Amino acid sequence: MSFLARIPYRWATSADEYFQVRHSPFTMNDPTEALRSDPFLGPIVEEEEPVTVAAASDPFERLLVSILRQQVSMEAAAAIEGRLFDRVEPTPADIRKADPETMREAGLSTAKVEYVKALAETWADRDWSESYFADKPDETVVEELTNVRGVGPWTAKMFLLFGLGRADVFPVEDLGIRTAMKQVIGEDLSRAEMVETAARWQPYRSYASQYLWRTID
Repeated sequence: MSFLARIPYRWATSADEYFQVRHSPFTMNDPTEALRSDPFLGPIVEEEEPVTVAAASDPFERLLVSILRQQVSMEAAAAIEGRLFDRVEPTPADIRKADPETMREAGLSTAKVEYVKALAETWADRDWSESYFADKPDETVVEELTNVRGVGPWTAKMFLLFGLGRADVFPVEDLGIRTAMKQVIGEDLSRAEMVETAARWQPYRSYASQYLWRTID
């Protein structure tokens, strides 16, 4: 039995609302208004300021930042980013020629030095840019990025959401998303159940993800 099939009737105030919780697709073009009607996210949308999804001005830097934020707290990542960018310009050319010791002094592990250098080389060699990725489906972007050492699904999805401004990204790998969904849904869901639940927020899962993060900020 799927998770959505187990949704208790007590969560709804009527038979019609119970059906909506389990099945309703969005038909509106405004993501905020669409999510406002969702039984799970509606209360969050009412309490929070609207979220936005937009492409980064520098997609390479945004992808670089996602690598730096892997498996560390936001506070630690911000400190590392500040120290690194004080020493090295966040461009493919400068990252490629940067002294590894200088990068380690900024707080990068040896592995992350290798990862960001691999990213810089691949980005330059393949002539990647926002326009390069513009017409590629999300799945293709993820596939290309995860061929780069140090870039996994979470990093690739962060790039889709915050680098390219894609509207329908759901980073199921993110611990914060799992924590938020546990609070909002009331159950500790498996990844498969999270994906199944998030399908109801299509095509606005990037917006839904940001509202979920707001609950744990």
